[in-house]
Amino acid sequence: MSKGLIFDIKRYSIHDGPGIQTTVFLKGCPLSCWWCHNPESQSAAREMLYRADRCIGCGACTQACPEGAIAHTPDGFIADPDRCTLHGECVLVCPADAREIVGHEISVDGLLKEIEKDALFFDESGGGVTFSGGEPLSQPQFLTEALRACREMDIHTTVDTCGYAPRKVFEAIAPLTRLFLFDLKIMDPELHRKYTGVSNELVLSNIEWLSTQEAEMIIRIPIIPEINDTPENIEATGRFLAGLPKKLEVNLLPYHAAAHQKYRRFGAPYRLPHLSAPPAVRLEELTGRLSQFGLSVFTGG
Repeated sequence: MSKGLIFDIKRYSIHDGPGIQTTVFLKGCPLSCWWCHNPESQSAAREMLYRADRCIGCGACTQACPEGAIAHTPDGFIADPDRCTLHGECVLVCPADAREIVGHEISVDGLLKEIEKDALFFDESGGGVTFSGGEPLSQPQFLTEALRACREMDIHTTVDTCGYAPRKVFEAIAPLTRLFLFDLKIMDPELHRKYTGVSNELVLSNIEWLSTQEAEMIIRIPIIPEINDTPENIEATGRFLAGLPKKLEVNLLPYHAAAHQKYRRFGAPYRLPHLSAPPAVRLEELTGRLSQFGLSVFTGG
């Protein structure tokens, strides 16, 4: 039985599939979207998170670190990533919970034990389990085994994906997945590469293939002002989706800047500090334009 690396399990979610969902967040993503609101999901390895706003400056972490990797700087008690081995002593001694190791291994059996705790809510609400990330398809063996175990227990399965994965991975998990929440970010291939780090050719190809399969699919479009809410991108998106074999529901997810603090905790720059959430009237305009292509379009997920 394989193990997966996850960074969170969110219970009682109502935005990640039908009914009440338990969302499992897997670490690792092949994309590096400028607007990513889960920076802790991008690396496929465990990481140290430091909350400077919680730190009380006691210095206990520097004394506890066996590698001597933590130094007091103007930005707080910062660990040298080249020396830190994620031993975890600093986390244990911190009285303010300012330090946390993000990412832990879990077996399929262990995950199912966590999921089973919420089975009553699934039964009453028509919910189930959503595998998100990061990109859950970047851990294909663990994801496949976890999906199969859920289906054997008759638990509804949802996969939230950016779509950038080999076709053979989709072929393996499609029969085990009831619903795909599929992100469609930018239609222009060069702009897609600029803002996500990869081409969109594989993404579009996988959407086309999945639209011929039995699994339900909802297209989710993050609306990023000045990047993908342009008339050109909206027109191209509408034409592409209208030409698919199956008519799909479309959800517009408005950009939000809530991740700024997360990036600071990882010591990473946020590349869109000037952006604000799109106003409601703008979302209405985009909904109206995409609806003209015969699509069922909703705001929110």
